[in-house]
Amino acid sequence: MQLLAFDGRMGASGDMILAALLDAGADPDVLEDVTDDLAVAYEIDETVKCGISSTTVDVFLTDDSAADPGGPDGDGGSHGDDGHGHDHGDADHGDADHDGADHHGHDHGHTQAHDHGDDGHNHHHDHGNDGHTHAHDDAQSGGDGVRAEGHGPHRSYREVRDIVAGMDLEPAVERDALAIFELLGEAEASVHGESLEEIHFHEVGADDAIADVVGAALLVHDLEPDRIVTTPLATGGGSVSMSHGEYPVPTPAVVEIAERADWSLRGGPVDAELLTPTGAAILGHFADGVDSLPSLDLRGVGYGAGGYDLDPHPNVLRVLIGDAQGELVKDDIAVLETNLDDATPEVLGGLQETLANAGARDVSIVPATMKKSRPGHLVKVICKPADRERVARALAEETGTLGVRDAGATHRWIANRAFETVALEIDGETYEVTVKIASDADGEVYDVSAEHDDALAVARETDVPIREVTRRAERAVLDEQGH
Repeated sequence: MQLLAFDGRMGASGDMILAALLDAGADPDVLEDVTDDLAVAYEIDETVKCGISSTTVDVFLTDDSAADPGGPDGDGGSHGDDGHGHDHGDADHGDADHDGADHHGHDHGHTQAHDHGDDGHNHHHDHGNDGHTHAHDDAQSGGDGVRAEGHGPHRSYREVRDIVAGMDLEPAVERDALAIFELLGEAEASVHGESLEEIHFHEVGADDAIADVVGAALLVHDLEPDRIVTTPLATGGGSVSMSHGEYPVPTPAVVEIAERADWSLRGGPVDAELLTPTGAAILGHFADGVDSLPSLDLRGVGYGAGGYDLDPHPNVLRVLIGDAQGELVKDDIAVLETNLDDATPEVLGGLQETLANAGARDVSIVPATMKKSRPGHLVKVICKPADRERVARALAEETGTLGVRDAGATHRWIANRAFETVALEIDGETYEVTVKIASDADGEVYDVSAEHDDALAVARETDVPIREVTRRAERAVLDEQGH
């Protein structure tokens, strides 16, 4: 199983996540899905933080007419990454030292292969010719336009959702990007006491935030990890000025996102804001929490630099990619359940699909005896902790139940799952059957199971018993596996 692990000891921001994934080997060309639809460009470069060679990513507006430094409130556009009136977002964490063309210690727009020291993992990135690197001359302008942070339109959650949905992304990428913005929107709505549809983003609704979120989804899918984890994320410390006053770090939006996420927070190690809402939301959607870095047969490592100079602490986000070692995989889940005594067969029959669309991983409907000995049903749903509120809402709306019980976050042990299509020859004709392959984290296969619907279709067409079709399909996979 390929595992992608974030080392959260110096927090995370949107641009640092992009940079770390690129440094770990993600293809920068996939970002063209963003630049083809938004008037932005990614500048990919390199810097050194406390001796660590790292990648940096900046987003520039390529259409000067899109720049709106004043923002909707006419106050210079400093609304902050979480919409609370302070300029703390991915700019403070990722770009705090943008004080000229040489702020990374070298010229921009060059091609360079770099080596991350003695860790034995070399990563060569031809950033100069990938079509996304754009030199800039000062702290606010690039070769193709204005630095996007603090500029551009601020949008409502609904507007952001429509923009992402209109970007012609792969369905899985679009689904992940929309889920990240929904997580951001729910956090904002909770902080301000508004509904999700009413909430208005500030910095996290601007083009640079959309470029960060969609870009992260594209790069994750390019790397194709089987699972993503993060160690506890450092928030930093101190306080930040917001439109409503002085607030301690972590900021309210980050706290709300962390409450919904699977991973944990930790303070320090410096008095600075290290974890931004955009970074928290990306990892809140993608990453499971672990207490420490897991055992890995390491295949790659990437470093994404932020803008702070925090000597002796390197202001970098590290990501490691490798094959996980161990047996079954620990999968953190939430378990929701409700009792129904008046649900129609039509409603129950559609629950699997409806709840799966809301984020459910599994749905069970069990006949039960209710109060006054009336027949009813117990509905149990397994989902990721971050999806529990959305799934519970869908369950209530679909069934009309007045309450959904939350058993709290727990975990299950699961197999790695792969699917293989085998060809069966029957009476001179070839038929295909999909077989599910279950293995542990070391790749040891311990079960194969033919998909019932495929086997049933072949059985009906050939008049061969379904048990025989199933046996032949599973035997073909076992023979191929050497069993």
